[in-house]
Amino acid sequence: MISITEFIYKNGGNILYLAQHVDAERQVFFMRIEWDLDDFAIDEGKIGEYFATLVADRFSMNWRLHFSNEVPRMALFVSKLSHCFYDILARYEAGEWQVEIPLIISNHADMRTAAGRLGIEYIHLPVTRENRAEQERKQLELLQQHRIDFIVLARYMQILSDDFINNYPDRIINIHHSFLPAFPGARPYHSAHERGVKIIGATSHYANAELDAGPIIEQDVVRVSHEDSVEDMVRKGRDLEKIVLARAIWHHLQHNILVYENRTVVFE
Repeated sequence: MISITEFIYKNGGNILYLAQHVDAERQVFFMRIEWDLDDFAIDEGKIGEYFATLVADRFSMNWRLHFSNEVPRMALFVSKLSHCFYDILARYEAGEWQVEIPLIISNHADMRTAAGRLGIEYIHLPVTRENRAEQERKQLELLQQHRIDFIVLARYMQILSDDFINNYPDRIINIHHSFLPAFPGARPYHSAHERGVKIIGATSHYANAELDAGPIIEQDVVRVSHEDSVEDMVRKGRDLEKIVLARAIWHHLQHNILVYENRTVVFE
């Protein structure tokens, strides 16, 4: 840590934020630091090169450098469930996030009107077992053409191949109910209702090769009772999914997340 702060101080940087965490079991040190570049001695385009030579290489660090004036480009994948999709578009339209959404991809045409109202290109690519590989190839081409930085699966009800995910490591954000693995399948709220659960939840994570088992970014829960119907649980669950996914996107946009051994360190 001293070497990093010394690098910033000696080059005229003003530290605005510093957070750290030590994983004592794995003996790994994590840090997130922000500093002001107004009087910084090193040109913006050379900072990474100087930092690697003077600090990072000496200590075999894994590190990333981001600039606050960069605007990431996000693609949305959606199917027929609209609650997360509309919540994201509302936050985008309100200017809540510093992000561009140049592309929406769906295996259904249902959400095209909402995309068109905001001037976002909407591509309908139906997916079947027979054409999955070809459609994924088209999706990857579209993502590259639009220079997409990361993807959000806003309840996209299709399984992505390992090859697709490997093109965007730790850059595909997914959302699902937190009943897994207890209540998998298409009707988890019905199964949970029959079992009489008292808590339902939502989990947002980075997608990886193992279905719904990627590094967790954000989670939350809400209590339910015997008085709640299946419809009540679905409503509460979907409300929670919107909030949890929005928090995960926010952390990703703020570069608050460090991924390590299928886990995350998320700095607030």
